[in-house]
Amino acid sequence: MSEIRCNIIIDSCCDLPASVVDVPGVTVMQFPYLIDGVEHLDDMYTSMSAHDYFESIRKGAEPSTAQIPINVFVETFTAAIESGIPTVYLSFTSGLSGSCGTAQLIRDQLIAEHPDAELYVVDTKLASIAEGLLVFEAIRQRARGLTARELVEWAEEARFYVNEQFMVDDLGALRRGGRIPASVAFAGSKLDVKPMLDITLDGRLSLTGVARGRKKGIKQLAEYYRKHAVDAGTGGKIVIGSADCPKDVERLKAELYKIDETVLFLETSIGPVIGSHVGADMIAISFMGDDGREDLSVSDRIARKVRQK
Repeated sequence: MSEIRCNIIIDSCCDLPASVVDVPGVTVMQFPYLIDGVEHLDDMYTSMSAHDYFESIRKGAEPSTAQIPINVFVETFTAAIESGIPTVYLSFTSGLSGSCGTAQLIRDQLIAEHPDAELYVVDTKLASIAEGLLVFEAIRQRARGLTARELVEWAEEARFYVNEQFMVDDLGALRRGGRIPASVAFAGSKLDVKPMLDITLDGRLSLTGVARGRKKGIKQLAEYYRKHAVDAGTGGKIVIGSADCPKDVERLKAELYKIDETVLFLETSIGPVIGSHVGADMIAISFMGDDGREDLSVSDRIARKVRQK
């Protein structure tokens, strides 16, 4: 193993198991959420089980979420600077939260006071297990000896190769959280289908299709892997996230094994912050695969080149 040359800050919306990120030099900032007016912190189910959380939603609870408080950013970033160790914050997508923008502002203010410090903020443009996969691989790359600056460059490129798709049981929670238009949620409920979504290149949610029932949706998730994986058959890793639907996880794994007997799984529970927006019984996959930029239309590719000049 190479010498560790930087530290990493992450946030709880990466939806990884607490044990996976309990690594020296990795700091987790917790997003807050409220249930019945009582504030909790997303501690990756250290103090509450995923089953209990999603069972409360099934019984009618409607959790709400908030951004990471400013004082948490200040305290965490100040500690990083005072440590003298170059540090990279891999942030939850700016497309779904203002926290990344706040982090960048506070980082800039602190760097103005400490110009020799190395503290970077990376907008992963990813959420939940897609963000988690990038974080998981970033920790691995750090262990291989990347510097903070190199890790920033790696993350800003690698994020485009993180493929993800997820199925929600209905669009009600996303509508309540303002993540999709009410008209889209209404149409989905009337059609009695299971919506399939992904995250766009700018880090926002996109409705990509529907499935006629959960079993067909699970097969569509497996087919998505077949179409977009680049290391199938070589022991590639798939992150599977679920909102308290273990039987569906086993069905999905069985479908994926039919495609790739060598695949490795990292299973995790969708966290309470993301869970408040997707509801119970959501299931998702994420893996390193095709470059998402290649799916752009010709017009969008031209616009991207113009912006890069």
